[in-house]
Amino acid sequence: MDDQAAGSPQDAHSAPMCYRHPDRETGIRCTRCERPICPECMVNASVGFHCPECVRTGSGTGHSPTAAMPRTIAGGSIAADPRLLTKILIGINLAVFIAVQVHESLLNDIVLLGAWPPAPFTPTQGVAGGEWYRMVTSMFTHQEIWHIAFNMLSLWWLGGPLEAALGRARYLALYFISGLAGSALAYLLASPNTATLGASGAIFGLFGATAVLMRRLDYDMRPIIALLAINLIFTFSPGFNISWQAHIGGLVAGVVVGYAMVHAPRDRRALVQYGACALVLGVVVLMTVLRTAQLT
Repeated sequence: MDDQAAGSPQDAHSAPMCYRHPDRETGIRCTRCERPICPECMVNASVGFHCPECVRTGSGTGHSPTAAMPRTIAGGSIAADPRLLTKILIGINLAVFIAVQVHESLLNDIVLLGAWPPAPFTPTQGVAGGEWYRMVTSMFTHQEIWHIAFNMLSLWWLGGPLEAALGRARYLALYFISGLAGSALAYLLASPNTATLGASGAIFGLFGATAVLMRRLDYDMRPIIALLAINLIFTFSPGFNISWQAHIGGLVAGVVVGYAMVHAPRDRRALVQYGACALVLGVVVLMTVLRTAQLT
């Protein structure tokens, strides 16, 4: 679909549509040219938000386009492809899934807890045996087709707007910290005899951060709350064999890190944002060390 030209007439009875993405309703307008812009297009400014064209041309500023680098709402750099990292993360997940389908024995080396097929726990195996890398590898591990299908759809739907709003470095930090928090809580609370895949921890972190971002932009919260509630119902429903610990750990970490990303004061933005990331990582390490001490 071609981009909508600036100034194109819109239905007076409908909400404004982003001029670059005509299929997206928005309540935000560029403070320079007053064209409607969606979260993916808006660039954080000292007052309100600017559209990419006004930022690129320096419209109304009296400065050259390179006088100030455009920034996202969280202070990240504007990227040419705002979904690049999301595509890479999906690619990694799919590659691991295909590898597991071809060689199911691979699960024994990358699951978070226990062994595959399930076997009695021994203190020398897994994370308790020093294989801390499983905290990361389990974040990209799926076994069932419905599991990876749901997670990758969620990653595409949530990840793209978050990557555009936070910038690549902050988005990647959010994804990995949420995933690690989910792995750590599962490691702390789940039975060591249960083989656990922590892939959904990072996805629930994106849910939490998306809710924070929508609240920050004063968007309608009902869609994301409804979707999150449905996912939590499935998480705690008997018979689904879902690691609720990974989901809750990722969700809490996503809310904490997401809040720090979009609410940090501009003059102390880096300190608050990366300080929050360090704090959550510290809790992850603490939970992991405590559980390892219990098991060994």
